[in-house]
Amino acid sequence: MRGRTVERIGYVVGACLLLSGFAHFGVFLADGGPWEGPVSWRKPVTFGLSFGLALITLVWVGTWIRQSERTRSVTLWLFTVASVVEVGLISLQAWRGVPSHFNSETGFGRVIATSLAVGGGLILVSVLTITAAALRADSVTRPDMRLAVRAGLLLLVVALLVGAAMIARGVIAVNAGDPDVAYTTAGAFKPLHAVAMHAVLVLPGIAWLVGFTRWTELLRLRVVQLGTTGYGVLAVTTGVESALGVSPFSAPLLADVANLVGLVALVLAGVVACYGVVHFPARGTNPVRTA
Repeated sequence: MRGRTVERIGYVVGACLLLSGFAHFGVFLADGGPWEGPVSWRKPVTFGLSFGLALITLVWVGTWIRQSERTRSVTLWLFTVASVVEVGLISLQAWRGVPSHFNSETGFGRVIATSLAVGGGLILVSVLTITAAALRADSVTRPDMRLAVRAGLLLLVVALLVGAAMIARGVIAVNAGDPDVAYTTAGAFKPLHAVAMHAVLVLPGIAWLVGFTRWTELLRLRVVQLGTTGYGVLAVTTGVESALGVSPFSAPLLADVANLVGLVALVLAGVVACYGVVHFPARGTNPVRTA
């Protein structure tokens, strides 16, 4: 595996976190129990899969961005270590049969909750750092990849800020003496958090695909713009639904139409990119890279 040491380690750790998520899903199938709620196997499953995929994605996306070697290394180490802390502690609490978040009943529970908050802060700092690097002029040479990386990272920042707001709402409810409300109100923005989280993989993925075509720079950019617009519509609509307390499964017709339009645009961009790779392949073997 070629690349910098911190990148290779990031890929390996990300794969291990994915395996952890799949393993805990196997435990859920064998053990049963509720999928939702403060104590369930869902949390180590979703956190393992999400953080594993996010870590692998961030390492890969970072290879397209011009950064100093020191900044790149520190950023990736922060994200890697914090991801392990988050998934590890959440898995530990699941095995102990106690909540991982909003658990202040014991001293150990408070230590876990505090550690998770610190880990979340480190993740936010690392993502903000790489996002700032991506927003610099000519940070990514190719215009299509530049748009995809910037849009994906900005949506990732939104996802992390939403996650922080969810935790904050839950902590306020716990401090007010109503932990049950903490788990219900804190999860209101889960759909937006989930949708925005992985744009940083999907959008650069589309740009990566069109990089294997012999299309003009403008045409490649148009395909990525279509996908970015579609993803943006999905994120905005989901955000409005979350803010209004409307479930995606019981949203009004207008919201359903907006979501459908966004999804169609995003899928169409991906289909067009695949079509271009098959029918208009580039003569080279690798897309242009800058970092």
